[in-house]
Amino acid sequence: MQERFEILIKRQQSGHATFGELTELDEIVNRDPAILYTILEEMEGDDVPPQNPEPEKIIMVQQAVPQSLLEKIKTFINHLFTSLSVPSSMGLV
Repeated sequence: MQERFEILIKRQQSGHATFGELTELDEIVNRDPAILYTILEEMEGDDVPPQNPEPEKIIMVQQAVPQSLLEKIKTFINHLFTSLSVPSSMGLV
């Protein structure tokens, strides 16, 4: 697991990591307390700002919340009514 973690970290730092690789990296960090502890220790040492700071790249991963059947039906009906709105040029408004 340590080897895979190192590979994923290098890809993430170079900016070539895919979404799947970032997700896998997140899972490894959250699953292995030793790796998490090591990362937290390294982050504590990063308090000193660099001489020539570069803008940070922030990647946000958001997990989709599964919808219930009722929510799916409600979304479908709302979409149906909003997409079938009658244009005012027909004089039916």
